[in-house]
Amino acid sequence: MKFGPCPPEDAEGCILAHRTALPNRVLKKGHLLTGQDCADITAAGIDSLMVARIEPGDTGEDAAAERLATAAAGTGLETDTAFTGRMNLYAATNGVLMVDADAVTAANRIDPAITFATLPNYTKVLAGRMVATAKIISFAVVQEKLEAAESALTGAVRVAGFTPRKVGLVATQLPHLKPSTMDKTRRVLEERLLPSGSTVLSEHRVAHTKDAVADALLALKAEGADLLILFGASAVVDRQDVLPAGLDLAGGIVHHLGMPVDPGNLLMLGSLDGIPVLGAPGCARSPKENGFDWVLDRLLAGLDVRPDDITAMGVGGLLMEIGTRPQPRESKRKRKDKAAKIAALILGAGKSSRMGGPNKLLATLDGKTLIRHAAEAATSAGLAQTIMVTGHLAEEVGAEVEDLEITLVHNPDFADGMAGSIRAGMNALAADTDAVIILLGDMPRIGSDVLKKLISAYRENDSRLIVTATADGKRGNPVLWDRRFFDALKSLRGDVGARHIIGENSGFVAEVEIGAAARLDLDTPDALQRAGGKLPGAEG
Repeated sequence: MKFGPCPPEDAEGCILAHRTALPNRVLKKGHLLTGQDCADITAAGIDSLMVARIEPGDTGEDAAAERLATAAAGTGLETDTAFTGRMNLYAATNGVLMVDADAVTAANRIDPAITFATLPNYTKVLAGRMVATAKIISFAVVQEKLEAAESALTGAVRVAGFTPRKVGLVATQLPHLKPSTMDKTRRVLEERLLPSGSTVLSEHRVAHTKDAVADALLALKAEGADLLILFGASAVVDRQDVLPAGLDLAGGIVHHLGMPVDPGNLLMLGSLDGIPVLGAPGCARSPKENGFDWVLDRLLAGLDVRPDDITAMGVGGLLMEIGTRPQPRESKRKRKDKAAKIAALILGAGKSSRMGGPNKLLATLDGKTLIRHAAEAATSAGLAQTIMVTGHLAEEVGAEVEDLEITLVHNPDFADGMAGSIRAGMNALAADTDAVIILLGDMPRIGSDVLKKLISAYRENDSRLIVTATADGKRGNPVLWDRRFFDALKSLRGDVGARHIIGENSGFVAEVEIGAAARLDLDTPDALQRAGGKLPGAEG
């Protein structure tokens, strides 16, 4: 590929390197120049362009990105369509991301124009989450280098899917340990198991002695448990302590005690006749992420976990500032002056592509546009601030709420997907906002009463950091988010919402049942008509 300045008369067939504005149109970066383009550029008085000229043996950016991503994709992954030199890989199932780090590094060192990036190795992912991206920086790459990168990346990324397990739970008891704490411990464990489809087969609550632990382990094995988890009434601080001694007595093996992850240091890994045994650290009674999660997720994905694997977890093992979860050693921020400051963020930027042309937000239902319903709900809920993000037909959508106390924020990149609108709205929040309710602009049955229910649930308990509306137990919208998830919301990309954040933090989620309104879908003309609505221009 040759790159450099070129007079318009010689640029036909070249790739335009930079956006170029003409009197009657704009030529975008990456545009393949035609003869008419070149004539129009000359007529506009432009005498030189920066272009790329593809040569024999070169592969264009989209085709190159597709080849890289396809080569790297192992099991448990899905691809999208290559665009502007990028192709992404997504998890096709819930599981643990597996990356050949050496292969990725080798591919990235072949040519600066060839890049491949992934989430951290062994990240727990839910189906639909982006896990890797191939990006070609230049407009084309040399075939020989592309082939070398393909070879290096072959099968470098996969998702080890979760397999449902029958978990046997042993919980020891001492006088200081309340039954309610043990009940909560089981609930938290069950929530951790949900993404894998695993269940607690049986729980044995026994005395805090090695004999009782041994008997319980053997009983659970006989019941058919294929994963054994131990919660001690006191922490394991020595190889001869109750839990490891109980595993020894049952005929099992203690493979490793302790791990370089904080919180999570006091973990025990063992086995009993081939069945994995996990001695949980005390922090695993909390839903907050800790080292126990890292080992449990791998076991649920059918991966072997050896002492060398655990001792390699120290780099990144200080779990204090991870964007998609709240800080592990702090509670909700307390405001000395008043109650939590809660805002609303209404998403009103979409193109309504499934509606077949009209902007559904301007459709009417019960005499009001859909976006007006959402706006009135937010502004009537006693919130500190209401922000609406506009995009497609921004002026028309904004005009529907101009008399309300709403801050309008325009997302010029609305066509790129929901994530950009969420980021735009989040960045417009007041700095002292404690929580935000994110509403979809096309859900007219969400009233201020629903928002007040979410707020009430949020204020009732310090551990309720995400509050989501449900319909017959199924999660929907709107969703209230504590400020500790603001960074995660601001980091969203593409046409992806925040469902994966909820899934990865299930222990912090409260659900508020509101009925069918939480999942009302008005994305098509038929759905709108069934609900009693009318498209713009169809009134009368």
